[in-house]
Amino acid sequence: MSPRPEEAAMRREVVKRIETVIKDLWPTADVQIFGSFSTGLYLPTSDIDLVVFGKWERPPLQLLEQALRKHNVAEPYSIKVLDKATVPIIKLTDQETEVKVDISFNVETGVKAARFIKEYMKKYSLLPYLILVLKQFLLQRDLNEVFTGGISSYSLILMAISFLQLHPRIDARRADENLGMLLIEFFELYGRNFNYLKTGIRIKNGGAYIAKEEIMKVMTNGYRPSMLCIEDPLLPGNDVGRSSYGAMQVKQVFDYAYIVLSHAVSPLARSYPNRDSESTLGRIIKVTQEVIDYRAWIKKKWGSKINLSPELDNRLKIRDPIALCNGEQQQNRDSEPSYNQHLALSLASTQQLSSGSSASSVSSLSSSDIQHSGMKFSMKGTHYQGNSYSPVSSGGMRQPVANRGHHQYNRNIWRRKKHRDSLPISLSR
Repeated sequence: MSPRPEEAAMRREVVKRIETVIKDLWPTADVQIFGSFSTGLYLPTSDIDLVVFGKWERPPLQLLEQALRKHNVAEPYSIKVLDKATVPIIKLTDQETEVKVDISFNVETGVKAARFIKEYMKKYSLLPYLILVLKQFLLQRDLNEVFTGGISSYSLILMAISFLQLHPRIDARRADENLGMLLIEFFELYGRNFNYLKTGIRIKNGGAYIAKEEIMKVMTNGYRPSMLCIEDPLLPGNDVGRSSYGAMQVKQVFDYAYIVLSHAVSPLARSYPNRDSESTLGRIIKVTQEVIDYRAWIKKKWGSKINLSPELDNRLKIRDPIALCNGEQQQNRDSEPSYNQHLALSLASTQQLSSGSSASSVSSLSSSDIQHSGMKFSMKGTHYQGNSYSPVSSGGMRQPVANRGHHQYNRNIWRRKKHRDSLPISLSR
């Protein structure tokens, strides 16, 4: 579900409308974009993060709220002022597109984080592909937000960067590495091999796995390392995973994905009933018809406005769109390159995975700290020996975390409006 040019054009319009209101109030204010829209790592239903820089003693939340209501930029009942939050913000839903927007004031961390992520996207050309698949995977299970029991996008990105930094066998800076193999190994590392109890993740200085006792020595305000402990590379003493209380649910679904994909690339996969109707990646990722219709509506309405705002294009520097192999790939095959071509799904050749997978590098903290020695281990229905997978049976695997996969867009259902022309009826409430 990687970004398309017309989706970027639609979002630029949303930013322009809000920026106009802000500039009317404070002509010298500086509006900057951060988060997934800034990095280009956004899904169709992702929100937009804006930060306003200016000279105020306190964030003028109520003043901006009133101006947004006056100009009818947002849906009347969607504007919420969260002035008691750690980072006070205004949340709203754009009136025309129903894209969700978060606005904060004078907070530099988000802009710095976006800049940091872009640097690693240049270093690791495979990173965007891996992140977009993982974000969609977590989204459809309601595990893509901290407040729904999942992890934040920033945590996920740092986990992926660490995985690429410390992979023991490959040079992740090469663009021709097998993405399917990397995806399975990511799920293997964080689904079953990484020791969440004792080990933290460090990104700076080339990356490392570090004992939590060492991390605790530099933590501020008396905090202790969280279950998913990730050193903030931009803010010493801060644990990025501190609010991810549902990290073990994420670990569980990563383990599930590892089992499903490792079975899918095994020799016995040829006998699976769904082999002709479902892609390998489609075994763990689905895209609803609702989202497919929404994207088609965006393409129809904004397709002619792709170059609407070149100055925002320069500020965003969004990467070229990448097509995803998912439920809509058949429909868009003629107009977009298939994600299959890049993700390879070289999953078909992933039987080459070696026993010294990425997880084994964690053994630098000693084998007692890691739940797997890296030589041989068993999983439900599958044994991993030497350099190949040897499935025993497909088993009766069930996806953990019941019912998460069927309602991934409940919070982003797009309502039909009288003034909105040609919005797909399937998107209406």
